[in-house]
Formats: sequence, C-alpha cells, structure tokens
Amino acid sequence: MKKWRLRKLIPVILILAVLLIGLRSLLFASYVVDGESMQPTLYDGNLLMVNKVIYDLTQAERFDVIVFHANEEEDYVKRVIGLPGDTISYKNDKLYVNGKYVEEPFLEPYVEASDSKPFTSNFTLEETTGEKKVPEGKLFVMGDNRQDSLDSRSFGFISTEQLVGKVDIKYWPLNQTSLSLGK
Repeated sequence: MKKWRLRKLIPVILILAVLLIGLRSLLFASYVVDGESMQPTLYDGNLLMVNKVIYDLTQAERFDVIVFHANEEEDYVKRVIGLPGDTISYKNDKLYVNGKYVEEPFLEPYVEASDSKPFTSNFTLEETTGEKKVPEGKLFVMGDNRQDSLDSRSFGFISTEQLVGKVDIKYWPLNQTSLSLGK
C-alpha cells in the first residue's frame, strides 16, 4: 500500500518542483555586483536576489536599493534618492529633500572612513539635471560610494519603466548575508 502512495506522490512532487522553479525565475532574479559604486552597502562580487514584481504592486520608496536597465547591455544597482515631485540638493555633505534635511545612516561608516571631504559634493537637482523637481515617472538614483559612482548626477533621471526590481537579499558571501537593504 505504501509503494502505491509513493508512486502517485512522486509525479505530484516533480510537477510542484518544476512550477516552483519556473515561478522563481518570474518573481526573482539573481545579480552579481560589478564595481564599487555601492560600497559600503554592496561590494564587487556580492550576489543579490532581486524582487522583480514589487514595483508592479507598489511604488519605489526613498532609499530602496534597486536594479535597473542602464542600457541594452547593462543593468546598474543604485539607491533611490529622489521620487517624483521631489527637489534634491546636497550641501555640506547633507541631503535635503524638498528643503528638509534627510539622514542617510547607511553612509555613515563610509563617510567616517573616507579621507576625502566632502564625501558628497554640493549640487542641486536643477544644476545637475536642468529640472527643478524629479519628473513624474522618473527617479533620481545615486550610488552609496558618492565619489566613485556613475549615477543620476551623470546620466540624469531613470524611468520607472527601466526598473528590474528591488534588491531584497544579499546572499553571498555568506558572512555578509542581509535582508532588506533599504532604510
């Protein structure tokens, strides 16, 4: 009797495994960090799990770590700094959003270890992009390594349509594993 149950159960388990593997590739993507632009949050070679459906259900939030299509060949990982309608400026290593100072605690270890001051050069959104506010459907993104990051200060806004997803998990190396790299 047990052999009969096992024979019926094996195809069900195999079908379930195939479905789970298929759903995983639809819902999540795995990425390898290439470069130093997101240090100290992410390092070259870190492996990431990116949630591909989150932005179909909700809007990006300030300080989300995201992956987006930079061009046809490359995807970038950056941090969301400005949302649609925001004014952005940096003065004396401090971020101002809509005229109010906003702390960036994820930068503190890097700023303290940096020999170069200021860590983030002064700028305004208008100086950098020609726009006073982040346009609808766009995001202003920056790398955490502000002195060595190709980001919106160089290439301008990204479209929300360029988003691949939100980085939910850093899973390699194991001693750096972490969930939720946002705020």
